[in-house]
Amino acid sequence: MTDKQKAIIAVLLGNFFFGTSVIAVKHITPSLMPPIALTAVRVVSTTILFWLMYAVRPVKTGIVAKDYRLLFLCAIAGIVMNQTFSIRGMSLTSPIHASLLILTTPITITLLAAWVLREKLTRFKLMGLALGVCGGALLVFSRDLSDKAGGQQLLGDLFAIMGAISYSLYVVFIRPVMPKYKAAHILQWVFLFGCLFSLPLGWNALKEVQWQAFDALSWFSLVYVVLGATFIAYQLMNYSINKLGASGTGAFIYTQPFFATMASMILLNESLSLPKILAAALIMGGVFLTNYRRK
Repeated sequence: MTDKQKAIIAVLLGNFFFGTSVIAVKHITPSLMPPIALTAVRVVSTTILFWLMYAVRPVKTGIVAKDYRLLFLCAIAGIVMNQTFSIRGMSLTSPIHASLLILTTPITITLLAAWVLREKLTRFKLMGLALGVCGGALLVFSRDLSDKAGGQQLLGDLFAIMGAISYSLYVVFIRPVMPKYKAAHILQWVFLFGCLFSLPLGWNALKEVQWQAFDALSWFSLVYVVLGATFIAYQLMNYSINKLGASGTGAFIYTQPFFATMASMILLNESLSLPKILAAALIMGGVFLTNYRRK
């Protein structure tokens, strides 16, 4: 198996965790814990896991002083801002509208990568982005739009989009340091820097968490968000960024609504319709064209 094939599998698994975590987040916020408290638990727990992994398998490669500043920016964009905005948005709006972040992220990543990293915008990338947007829009808006989250839904949509933009900045910022260090070592510092902000922001909200009301499904949802959609998913995505590039990795985010829809069919008994099948075909076509290279 080639490195590119491994990277494709990694980014698909990472997006699977990201896409299906929406259901887990909605299950525990805001009924059992405030969104900002979930962000704090998520970031602090993942930080502990990364540094425990470092204690078991130390990495000798030191980080250059100037790269610490870049990792700090990655932490602000990809951990503090992304986690805070995304989880807050998911708690306020419907799962359908939370999927709006999936429609804005790959566009922003590709444009930022072209601007900051000078990655070339080929006609195949542009065609792939267009197909992905069409497929993602069809998949999102073919679902039941009657599910409302009260008068705060618009605010939730705004938070979701801000989270998408923050993650786009993270993907672009992390690209220059990926070839220099191991992905796990980078994430240890990124999450540690992010923890310095997320824990104080969520400290008061942690006192409001109804731990006694957590049942088995609630605990599973929390573990899934922390372990699957954060600790494992971030490592998978960083590996893909290193092998496929920022825009190539961003294009696969179109698969998140596909995984979210499949999870909804299994867990929420949603039916498979023709628009969903067509949307899946458009998304896969967009991913193929975006990563296509002429020989």
